Amino acid sequence: MKRIGVFVCHCGVNIASTVDVEKVAKEMEKYPGVVYADHYEYMCSDPGQNLIKEKIKEKRLDAVVVAACSPSMHEETFRNVCKEHFNQYQCEIANIREQCSWTVLDKKEGTEKAIKIVESMVEKIKENEDFEPIEVPLEKKCLVIGGGIAGIQAALDVADAGYKVILVEKEPSIGGRMAQLSETFPTLDCSQCILTPKMVAVSRHPNVELLTYSEVKEIEGYVGNFHVKILKKPRYVDEEKCNLCGECEKECPVIVPNKFEMDKKPRKAIYIPFPQAVPATYTLDMEACLGLAPLRCSNCADVCEVEAIDYDMKEEIIEEDVGAIIIATGYDLYPKEMIVEYGMDDDVINGLEFERMLSATGPTNGEIIKPSNGKIPKKVVFVQCAGSRDALHNDYCSKICCMYTAKHALLYKHHVPDGEAYVFYIDIRAGGKGYEEFIARVREEERVNYIRGKVSKMFRDGDKIVVWGVDTLTGEKVEIEADLVVLAMAIVEKEGVRNVAQMLKVAVDKDGFFKEAHPKLRPVEALTKGIYLAGAAQAPKDIPEAVAQASGAAAKVVAMFSKDKIEKEPLVAVVDEEHCSGCKTCISVCPYGAMYFDGNVAKCREVLCEGCGTCAAACPSNNIEMRNLQDEQIKKMIEVILR
Repeated sequence: MKRIGVFVCHCGVNIASTVDVEKVAKEMEKYPGVVYADHYEYMCSDPGQNLIKEKIKEKRLDAVVVAACSPSMHEETFRNVCKEHFNQYQCEIANIREQCSWTVLDKKEGTEKAIKIVESMVEKIKENEDFEPIEVPLEKKCLVIGGGIAGIQAALDVADAGYKVILVEKEPSIGGRMAQLSETFPTLDCSQCILTPKMVAVSRHPNVELLTYSEVKEIEGYVGNFHVKILKKPRYVDEEKCNLCGECEKECPVIVPNKFEMDKKPRKAIYIPFPQAVPATYTLDMEACLGLAPLRCSNCADVCEVEAIDYDMKEEIIEEDVGAIIIATGYDLYPKEMIVEYGMDDDVINGLEFERMLSATGPTNGEIIKPSNGKIPKKVVFVQCAGSRDALHNDYCSKICCMYTAKHALLYKHHVPDGEAYVFYIDIRAGGKGYEEFIARVREEERVNYIRGKVSKMFRDGDKIVVWGVDTLTGEKVEIEADLVVLAMAIVEKEGVRNVAQMLKVAVDKDGFFKEAHPKLRPVEALTKGIYLAGAAQAPKDIPEAVAQASGAAAKVVAMFSKDKIEKEPLVAVVDEEHCSGCKTCISVCPYGAMYFDGNVAKCREVLCEGCGTCAAACPSNNIEMRNLQDEQIKKMIEVILR
């Protein structure tokens, strides 16, 4: 029979305020199988951990239950304490904080509930078996999905550590959204000036294989051993031969909207996305081209002296084995068409359209003009939280809009000194180094008019856009006849992200952003092991935060690659093969692809199993159990709680 010790944590007042921890410890001393029970203010602290070590030796304990916070917080901490003396899976966490003290107000009720929770975990641990972690071989190569600033930084950090990296970007050039910006807040650095060196560095790094104009199509496997299939689309231009002379572009007869310029400037069917593009080569857009089968136009090939145009290029599937994956897919903007009260007008534009207008290489060559007539706007209204912090659209804050709107207003005043700028805002959120000072500069030095209120409606009246709103500080209605309106649209998930999430078997939150394993302690890790998050793929972020998170994700990958093998939790599904009916229900419901059919029975690939228990719950013949969560254990836990 096991000698079980119970250790109850006060967690300061987090638990002790609504749970009588001393009483819980005293009651557990009387419980069958428990030979020692104690309490301490902070069990996770060094003295708290030492208390557990001392009592394990003194009382000859061979199993421990720690009544504290969620297992996701400190299960590993306490198991590391215990494994010095016995098998780490003889340590369990009774969650009396999130599942007890934080859910009740009455201390008596909280204490009774805590006792029941601890008793149930004692019953569980009585039947726990010893297991050793599963050792998994490791492929020391990293896949980075997305070539924006976050993906570039992550790739460089992993590559600089000496490991191979495959950087996949679906657009013809890396650079992402940052490449579309004119200047960056709060320092007003030229975006391309600070981005281009990074782009060139990653393209020339000996440890980085850059796959642009490519998409990840299939991912199989598990942490340390992912098998990836990447579709490399044909450019119909030989990158090594192309010398960027531009003759092909001049001769191309097809004109289409330019996606990089937010459709505000045309491009040819054969094009280079922007002057600093990496790789520096042209791409023939077959969706715009007159056609190759049959060949209807060969103007580009006819004028290419270096014979870089190759109409025979085909799609290519590249297969790679990688040990870790970093997701850096970036973001899109919420469509302004979704906010019908703001109307559909050429002179109502979003922030990225304004960025391209400010750019010297943009559709207006750096001049701020009204899209409807080309005149200089003398009165501009900037609307923050357009689609953000709004229950009808997106209820979250997009985080960077306050700052980039302030930047836009400042740059507008620099371009049009005699112009008037108005900013409608709900609150100013400027949480970054130098950010508050930047806002103060815009409001006080640049004389930008900030109006605290929400715009209710805007409509055209002749040559003007009439903006209706309310100043919530004065309670007065506001009506402004603007020449141009710039909407700070909400940041939303990148198009196609949910397909990527499905391929990777990674969770996304209700807003479509990738879900981290823990918001505080594991912010760069996905719930699926071996997959990491960087940049706006996880949530709206500014450039410094995206770069910092990318380096954090890279550090996690490098730490993993520093080992020859990785260890995985052995608490996985076990199939009773003798009584398996072969219905394959478990295979269809397993979210990780761990269950498979072999002969006439289902089996579990332990390296893929994450121990979620979905298969066990779905099995109609009740022939699947989870290690250390067997039916008998669960039954006894329920009996204790209900008695």
